[in-house]
Amino acid sequence: MDLNYSPEESAFRDEVRAWIRAHLPDEARDKVLNYRELSKDDLLGWHRTLATQGWVAPHWPVEWGGTDWTVVQRYIFEEECGAAGAPPIVPFGVRMCAPVLLRFGTPEQKQRFLPRMYRGDDFWCQGYSEPGAGSDLASLKTRALRQGDHFVVTGQKTWTTLGHYADWIFCLVRSDPGREKRQEGISFLLIDMRSPGITVRPIALMDGGHEVNEVFFDDVQVPLENLVHEEHKGWTVAKFLLGYERMGTGNIAVCKRELARVQALAGPLLDDPRFRDRLTRVEVELMALEITNLRFLDQLRGGRPPGAEVSLLKIKGTEIQQALTELMMQAAGPRALAFRPVDATAAFDRFTASLAPRYCNVRKATIYAGSNEIQRNIIAKATLGL
Repeated sequence: MDLNYSPEESAFRDEVRAWIRAHLPDEARDKVLNYRELSKDDLLGWHRTLATQGWVAPHWPVEWGGTDWTVVQRYIFEEECGAAGAPPIVPFGVRMCAPVLLRFGTPEQKQRFLPRMYRGDDFWCQGYSEPGAGSDLASLKTRALRQGDHFVVTGQKTWTTLGHYADWIFCLVRSDPGREKRQEGISFLLIDMRSPGITVRPIALMDGGHEVNEVFFDDVQVPLENLVHEEHKGWTVAKFLLGYERMGTGNIAVCKRELARVQALAGPLLDDPRFRDRLTRVEVELMALEITNLRFLDQLRGGRPPGAEVSLLKIKGTEIQQALTELMMQAAGPRALAFRPVDATAAFDRFTASLAPRYCNVRKATIYAGSNEIQRNIIAKATLGL
């Protein structure tokens, strides 16, 4: 594999870099680079800016607004966004639910939801995890009983990221509890978060932020036309979607930015053999992860959906993220005090004061999207045949 950019790809990189520099709001960039909480307006503002440019969903088919970029161009775009400190594109709509609709949705569902996802008219969240059904997702208990022209949904979802911002949620629900195999009798529903009977309660994380929530469903009525794919066949949809979710958990562009910041912050620690050895190991692992990611992107270009092997990206990507936060804390030393007052005029002070909360927040990375222990089991079973 030739990792050097062609002249055309280098020109594309320069174009993307210049455009981001001209259009990325300073306030949003400052929040990202200093690990501060992004508001709904911050997230949707950048989403809509990219949508206006036609760049918010490069992987979509052209007829639905995709860019028809090559795999390398898509990678360059992600890399430049990460390096610049652009807010992330909230994945639940354009990067997770949209591929599901493109693969399994009816023409009416595509026409109804995809344009609004693209423009950022609706904010989406994911309703998978439940108390007692996280990595063991097939144990979910939220029920959807069919009554006439609608389902009645009752149950609870938890760890619902950005659910307090959401207009819509896609949910896995148990529509036939009598099936012997747990993966059967599950359906995939699209639910309006403004429906009567939905309650959202915040969960405070140990970094002090409000990012995730509990969502309760109390006899919520969902029209039958919001069922995606066949009734009781939602596990097929779930597996397809999880592949796309795990493709994005590596955050390679952000990791490269954070690696450079560790190197800049370390100073005399770079002369410490132990610190330098660990930093070098992380750098080599990140390079290997980047090459592996490019291989998977090439498979997607050929029309192959992500399979069980993308668990490799999830495992190694999240472990690298955690390692970088640990190295950053070590490099900052006593300057990385948790939750201390911040001088708004001192950029460096804003950055170091956010290191401890970020360290706490990234502890969850090896758990979400299926814990890394579960991912290793998936690789052993589906890829290695063990």
